[in-house]
Amino acid sequence: MNKICTSIKQSKKLAEILPLESADMYYRDWKRMTKDIRIAHVGSGGIGDLPCWCLTALLDVLPSSTLDSSNDHYYRLHCMERFTKWHDNPIDACYEMILKLHEQKLL
Repeated sequence: MNKICTSIKQSKKLAEILPLESADMYYRDWKRMTKDIRIAHVGSGGIGDLPCWCLTALLDVLPSSTLDSSNDHYYRLHCMERFTKWHDNPIDACYEMILKLHEQKLL
């Protein structure tokens, strides 16, 4: 799966955990959208826009993280002596690690 940023569901959860200024994109008018999801770039978030994170922004909030990839295009993240399970895209691996570290009060 080729994914450029966190999903709406992931973004809603991360907005509760991460500083909003760490987001580098926004879902524009996401509550009114059905299929046409528009993504705005950095600094263009307005009222009603949902912050979302690309891979680089997610890695920036994870201290000393390493992204591993397998020959069959799966990804996992290593951070603070913890690993995620294998995912079919790196954004989901980062999301899992952020949730894990947040639950353990390490992030």
